[in-house]
Amino acid sequence: MSSFTPNHALLNPKFEGYKLEVISQEDAVTRFGLECRPTQVANSGRSPLSFKEVQSRITHNHLAIANDSGRCLYIDSEHRVILVDLANVGLRDIIFFHREYPSAVFLDASTAFVADGQGALYILGLPAEGVATILGCFELSDNTQTPHSAPTPFRIHSVARLSDGAAIALLSSRFYGESEAAQTQSMASHASEFDVWAARFSLPFPSQNGDLAPIDILWRRRGQDVPIFTEYDNSRKCFLLAGSSVYRQLNQPAPPSYEPPPDEMAPIPRLDEKLDVETPPRPPPYSWTQTSDSVTVAFPLPATTPTSSIKVTFSQKTLTVHVQTTSHVEGVPLPHYSAQQLWDGIQTSTSFWTWDREGEHSFGLLTLHLDKQREDTRWMHVFASAGTPGGEEDVPETLDPSELYLIRESLEKYTAALQSGEDMSGLGLGRGVPALAQGEMDEEVDSSVGRVAFLTWVGEDGGIPVWSTGFGDSACNILSIDLPGSGPGASMVVKNGIDGTVFVLDEAQVVGSLPTWTHSATFSALAFVLASKQDTRFTYHVSSKAVLAFENGSRDRGGNVYIYRGGRPGQIWAKQSVLKVGDGSAGSLLGVGTFKTAQGHTIVCLCENELVVMHDIF
Repeated sequence: MSSFTPNHALLNPKFEGYKLEVISQEDAVTRFGLECRPTQVANSGRSPLSFKEVQSRITHNHLAIANDSGRCLYIDSEHRVILVDLANVGLRDIIFFHREYPSAVFLDASTAFVADGQGALYILGLPAEGVATILGCFELSDNTQTPHSAPTPFRIHSVARLSDGAAIALLSSRFYGESEAAQTQSMASHASEFDVWAARFSLPFPSQNGDLAPIDILWRRRGQDVPIFTEYDNSRKCFLLAGSSVYRQLNQPAPPSYEPPPDEMAPIPRLDEKLDVETPPRPPPYSWTQTSDSVTVAFPLPATTPTSSIKVTFSQKTLTVHVQTTSHVEGVPLPHYSAQQLWDGIQTSTSFWTWDREGEHSFGLLTLHLDKQREDTRWMHVFASAGTPGGEEDVPETLDPSELYLIRESLEKYTAALQSGEDMSGLGLGRGVPALAQGEMDEEVDSSVGRVAFLTWVGEDGGIPVWSTGFGDSACNILSIDLPGSGPGASMVVKNGIDGTVFVLDEAQVVGSLPTWTHSATFSALAFVLASKQDTRFTYHVSSKAVLAFENGSRDRGGNVYIYRGGRPGQIWAKQSVLKVGDGSAGSLLGVGTFKTAQGHTIVCLCENELVVMHDIF
């Protein structure tokens, strides 16, 4: 299966931080008062909400937007569908609907799918002018959990047009189990589960007599969370479901709950006992750097090691390093490589090694100077097996040659810390955190940024693709997803240390080929700066241009949007900007989206009392 392996050439370990670029609030932000106001208040039901449902509702985007058309819609507090045409600015009532938590998506600029949150789905035709027309009315029923064929409340996530003249809408609903069990279900004893439904609609839509027709369900999956996002990959004829769990077929058993073993249980501290003392991280076994025609590798050894104890043998493809000495330092293994395969070939006749004891230090440096067989070939590692299962340790290249020999100081600090019990940080050779984060990192806070997601692939007919294991794709920690309306294709900003790496789903050349994700850009220190935002409601990105973190805001305090722009590899600074979304009277932020114009991307923000439009901000 595919994995999210970052391209080290796109990472920027020298990144220092973001510099503020002021954007004129008056020039970039336009506000429209809303006569028909939306709301995030939902009617309470008899069944309490699970944590997953609460989390999903907090991040629910109440604004639906049609790509590049300037049209968006939302549902107001009276459950009317309100269409906004920003190309011809104005608000229009569409039709009254039922109560509950609504959702909507666009099939195209003139067709919208609207769910009322109570089990009904309406397909609306949206003309350029005049009143919208109802093209179809449907309802979702599940006799296994709703008595008397009552509609099943659901949310609509996305809709895609297939090549066979049909449209597939992806819906999600909470699964309560059998109807008897649903009445007695206890939140303390039963983990919540959610179903993902694929609903098929023929195009053009057949005429109806006005009654609610049953939704044609093509397939159904079940997981432990509401999907974070869904996507249809036309090149592979598959659907992608991203969530905090895999989405299994109904005939597959639920995954067992995790029970930690005794060695993972947190011990109870005794009087004067310190349990939070961490073992200092061990420096890498060597450091290395390269030029266009050579590779330099430095091994730290005890300074008392005699030259006669060092054996180094070069061959065109392998390297042998053996050190035998009685001056062994506890916790620091000596290098031992026997005919280890190198990343690429070397010139044995011009390669050599040196041993520098440096008497004032407790460690000396064994330095290997390897001449490349093929000049201008960039080595990704010293050894071919580095970073592979069962292979050598993955030691990143030291990009700044002046830092090559800092491994000696790092190892001396490490051994001193082992004896004193001190905490150490920033020992990675040329890998330390950017200056932006030095001395300010809180690992507990930083680790909570983003959402862990599993990727599940489902064929158009609901089957498991031949290349899929059926148990989901690689897990990743998602910091940001595509801003709604930003265009076709799937991309994610995945957490990599304190950075955010942009991965784009490659288009398949042949239907049925394995999905691959390409690391296309890096937002340096993104996870670090997002960790400081306590009121963030949405985090979206637009390709590699920018990541936008939207605050929720409140009735008495408007929220901001923090804009972090991408930078080129090697840049130590990138630009950030801040704009105020709400001014205190706008209310909480409920939804965001974008569409592209000749001048650039226009950002639309739906608040409780205002519609805020931002333009020409990147």
